[in-house]
Amino acid sequence: MSSPEIASLSWGRMTVKGCSTTYKDCKVWPGGSRTWDWRETGTDHFPGVQPADVEEVVQKGAKTLVIGRGMSEALQVPSSTVDYLKKHGIDVMVLQTEKAVKEYNALASKGVKVGGVFHSTC
Repeated sequence: MSSPEIASLSWGRMTVKGCSTTYKDCKVWPGGSRTWDWRETGTDHFPGVQPADVEEVVQKGAKTLVIGRGMSEALQVPSSTVDYLKKHGIDVMVLQTEKAVKEYNALASKGVKVGGVFHSTC
């Protein structure tokens, strides 16, 4: 199963190819995507992306994970999250969201089992 392309990104809006939903923040993985609702795990800009935020994407088959920290990189990514991913054998990239989407799409186009969590505002 391939990872879906991020079709568009602008401040506060993301779309995924093959999906009619417009996201503010989203999770993508081989074969799917959904809204990334920070309230599910108590995520905020600080302390940032929690292991619980990425666990679902790993369980859905991603071997590489791209984290988009926001347009101004306000969203933090603690070492505990990076350590969790590495412990599970997942390659991880933490980037500003526009750069993260470009990297994600490049990997997806090469057939990499890539997943992502993307914050589309600050």
